[in-house]
Amino acid sequence: MGELGELELELLQGNQEKHISLLKNFVAGGAGGACLLFVGHPLDTIKVRLQTQPRVPSQDVLYKGAYDCFLKTVSKEGLLGLYKGMGAPLASVAPMMAISFFGFGLGKQLLQPDSTKTLMPTQLFLSGCLAGVFTTVIVCPGERVKCLLQVQASGGQQAVRYAGPLDCALKLYKTQGIRSIYKGTTLTLIRDVPSNGAYFMAYDFLKHKMTAEGESVSQLSTPKILLCGGIAGICNWIVGLPPDVLKTNFQTAPDGRYRGTGLVDVLRELLRDEGPRALYKGSNAVFLRAFPANAVDNLLQALYSI
Repeated sequence: MGELGELELELLQGNQEKHISLLKNFVAGGAGGACLLFVGHPLDTIKVRLQTQPRVPSQDVLYKGAYDCFLKTVSKEGLLGLYKGMGAPLASVAPMMAISFFGFGLGKQLLQPDSTKTLMPTQLFLSGCLAGVFTTVIVCPGERVKCLLQVQASGGQQAVRYAGPLDCALKLYKTQGIRSIYKGTTLTLIRDVPSNGAYFMAYDFLKHKMTAEGESVSQLSTPKILLCGGIAGICNWIVGLPPDVLKTNFQTAPDGRYRGTGLVDVLRELLRDEGPRALYKGSNAVFLRAFPANAVDNLLQALYSI
């Protein structure tokens, strides 16, 4: 009876540790993701507006670049204009980050059941890809609402159709149901699956490379964590920017403008009107945002996960 009681106690303690670990991951992901949004959302707004501005001769474009977009946005809408559409991703950031790390952890377990062995970069990449598949169900509707709110103000007061994230989601649902809210799912997958793979592969690989022999990864210094997170964020966007341009244009376009998933039609239109450079529109804002936002995000997650 005593041995059975000890076994039950061990099992109970193990379950409690798992629950605490899950809670820590949820809090860490939420805190890190929220910080990423607060740091990076202004540049994300600039990126989306640069990606979706009308394709007309260069001297007549609304924004000539990231800095010009920043100045015009602040002068017309104030600093809060840079945070348009942040409500949707902010509401979903904690579950999204938790699902992302769950997907990455599951991928690592499937590809390398022996936790004592170090995963190869390709295994880390594929595990990250699985995380991208899992998060799409949350990311896609948030991106759809966010992008619509970010671009509507740049068209003037008469172009404002949505009062906020909830109003936008409800109006989308009333027009074409859940299908409208999830418009751009295929392009979100094309963006997030490989870019998440690149992010997790780079971050995990760099952490182990920067860890001194005989030390644990958890002992990495703050500057090293910031550096790993920042470089991983840049790797994420090098891979993800071209499909992000396609996704943003498709999600903000009027219904019926592009057929099917939008991949072929949007790509053909961009290449015809602007050439291959169109696939990297908003790159200045993206890479300015990528390093600091992801560096702080990963630092907070590391601190909360201790």
